[in-house]
Amino acid sequence: MMHARTFQQGRRGAQGGIVLITAMIILMVVTVLAVAMYRNFGWLERMSGNSLEKQRAFDVAQNTLQYAEWWVSQGNGGAGSNCASLLSADTLPPTTQVCTNALISTPATPTQAQVSVVPWKTADGVDLGVAYTPPGVTVSSTPGKGSFAIKPRFYVSPLGADPSGLVQLYQVSAMAQGATADTVAVVQSVFGVRSNVIDAGGL
Repeated sequence: MMHARTFQQGRRGAQGGIVLITAMIILMVVTVLAVAMYRNFGWLERMSGNSLEKQRAFDVAQNTLQYAEWWVSQGNGGAGSNCASLLSADTLPPTTQVCTNALISTPATPTQAQVSVVPWKTADGVDLGVAYTPPGVTVSSTPGKGSFAIKPRFYVSPLGADPSGLVQLYQVSAMAQGATADTVAVVQSVFGVRSNVIDAGGL
């Protein structure tokens, strides 16, 4: 009887050891999962913040594009002239104009506008475009909640008439940065303005 009791106690001790080892393994697995989730949470939080910042920049760029299209539709189109510096739609009177030197990817001369650099500059490094501050937009060089690094800009270039000859086409580009220069949104459209003058010479 004594021998049987000793055998049962040894068996219980072995079972207790297995439970302890199993509990330690489960604790280690839970710890590894918790650390992985914490790292993923930080990564997802940064990704979410970047997406929000990109959306803010896109919304302001789109707003700026719509203003530029409205400005052109108010009879401000025409052939335009060469743009050699940063103009402003915020000043009184505004210095907004159509630019005959279109944005190109590889400038042939130092004063041509390059599309590959944002904000737009000449090959010499001079800022180009028309600065415009949409309603409710705060511009600050110090990154902050709800602010933007620079004023949004737009650039309007004439493309000539459409095949009918009744609609003058313009390439309208707009860009905006988020709270820092790391976030940039650029939008572009081809905008047509119908001429009110009709050639009635054949009548």
